[in-house]
Amino acid sequence: MVAGNTFTLNGLNLGGKLFLIAGPCVIESEAHALKMAEAIGAVARKLQIPYIFKASYDKANRTSLESFRGPGVEEGLRILEKIKKEAGVPVLTDVHEAADVPAVAEAVDIVQIPAFLCRQTDLLVAAAKHAKAINIKKGQFVSPWDMKHAVQKVRESGNNNIFVTERGSSFGYNNLVVDMRSLAIMRQFAPVVFDATHSVQLPSSGAGGKAVSGGQPEYIPLLSRAAVAAGVDGIFMEVHDNPAEAKSDGANALPLNNLEAVLSELLAIRNALNPSER
Repeated sequence: MVAGNTFTLNGLNLGGKLFLIAGPCVIESEAHALKMAEAIGAVARKLQIPYIFKASYDKANRTSLESFRGPGVEEGLRILEKIKKEAGVPVLTDVHEAADVPAVAEAVDIVQIPAFLCRQTDLLVAAAKHAKAINIKKGQFVSPWDMKHAVQKVRESGNNNIFVTERGSSFGYNNLVVDMRSLAIMRQFAPVVFDATHSVQLPSSGAGGKAVSGGQPEYIPLLSRAAVAAGVDGIFMEVHDNPAEAKSDGANALPLNNLEAVLSELLAIRNALNPSER
């Protein structure tokens, strides 16, 4: 990664020590979201890994109209602000409409641009003008070198607090594949996070005969280890205490009771490659 691509947010050095972004895909309830933030935060503190809570207030790209989308912007932001205060962790959420960005940016620490919208100029510019920091997820249809243009849109709009997230590339129908070269390519122009759970998603594959996406969560540890060995700055995981009952993306979520073991392996790899971080 070139010099000057790191930045600090609330004491968290993005582009420095390996950090974790984790939480349920969507806010299912205030109580559940707070429970997950506190449980994941406890694991992160035990392992001394910087932690950012993630959950969506609205999943605007669900496969079916019948799928649960979340509590909506007003209630969702209230819950996220409460989590930030009570759990004592930075908070990240995604935004789908440029008009929502000012309110979202005021409530959370990091505004996330969804993969499907990573080329949307108005959304990127709005995030640049209002957000403290921006995570741009690489579209399944975008080459790693072309993500430089999305990053430039944000930087040229006045915000240098940017990182990008790899979440796999479309490989035929209903399948994703991760090209580990993309991690090194994108680190030339921004800190890079690896999304270990969406990368094992089987998009809109009709899991269980329903209009939902499937997944192969058994490969989360494998791909995570490879990504950390490749030098990523952070790991993104959707984590749930009961994936079978999750209201969104349960098929590719990491069970909460597996989190500590997976993170311990990742930190062992990171420390072997970067002993100065121990």
